[in-house]
Amino acid sequence: MGDPVNACVVIPAFNVARTIGSLVVQLRAMGLAVVVVDDGSTDPTPAVATAAGADVLSHAANAGKGRSLRDGFAWGAARGHDLLVAMDGDGQHLPADLPRLVAALQADGVGVAVGNRMRQLRNMPWARRVTNWLMSWGISWLCRQRVPDSQCGFRAIRRAVLDRIPLTSERYEIESELLIQAARAGFRIVSVPITTIYRNERSRIRPLADTVRFFRFLRTLR
Repeated sequence: MGDPVNACVVIPAFNVARTIGSLVVQLRAMGLAVVVVDDGSTDPTPAVATAAGADVLSHAANAGKGRSLRDGFAWGAARGHDLLVAMDGDGQHLPADLPRLVAALQADGVGVAVGNRMRQLRNMPWARRVTNWLMSWGISWLCRQRVPDSQCGFRAIRRAVLDRIPLTSERYEIESELLIQAARAGFRIVSVPITTIYRNERSRIRPLADTVRFFRFLRTLR
């Protein structure tokens, strides 16, 4: 993949030493800058990511996905990248899908391209499916745009969007906050079908607690 839009991939990472190295190697082979934000891992995640060719930012203690993404976005913007791609580090997302996310940003007014896993529900855990459907319905209503998979962590964002919107979330609310603020700033959001791989690892998403926190977050919006 060429780099006409000067892209940087931001990967929030917590104890993903088993998968992060291969992911970084694939992304670097595509000519992309990669920054891994290690969120207080207790395994060799930072060392593996560095050896694979990523720049690594480290939190001394776990601060949450929101803080990790915000730090990674700031790092990429400070280095002049025009496009920031957020991607999970646990092997769920395929680098091969990234060019289609980037291509989707070429349409007029599009500021964010979000991966859509909802066409491949067979392997998605039931609790995650229900939680995601509920959250996506609420986000779509607030954005006044249809976002079928609002909680997907694989997304491409124009730097112009990040320059315009304030992001303050510390944890998983960052996924929702970014979409709502981008829509309110007048940017279009498009969804791109992606392949998602579910392994046997335990998800850090807690359906009940995270849904409650999601609606609590919505009450803070003005």
